[in-house]
Amino acid sequence: MDDRLGARLKEERKALGLSQQEFGAIGGVAANAQVHYESGARLPKSDYLIAIRGKGVDVLYVLTGERAVISQDDLSDKETLIINHYRTLDQMDQDAIAQITSSLSDS
Repeated sequence: MDDRLGARLKEERKALGLSQQEFGAIGGVAANAQVHYESGARLPKSDYLIAIRGKGVDVLYVLTGERAVISQDDLSDKETLIINHYRTLDQMDQDAIAQITSSLSDS
């Protein structure tokens, strides 16, 4: 299987601040399936990928290693301002923001 895909999936999960069990639940799979995906032992199905995309995972990146490109024109003024502020933060604060936004999107 593809260990790089698993590593990218794990990276995206950690960016959201979620455990394997929590992330697997979003995708509709058990924690052991999530472990197999992240280790590269199994490949995720499309319904799983669609579900995690709904929580902000860059599925193009997970599958190909290439980040999805968001055009500046596609962002509202408020989104642009938020991104610009976020980029000025240190890594610890960026991680905190990622956890906060993940929690809010679960509501």
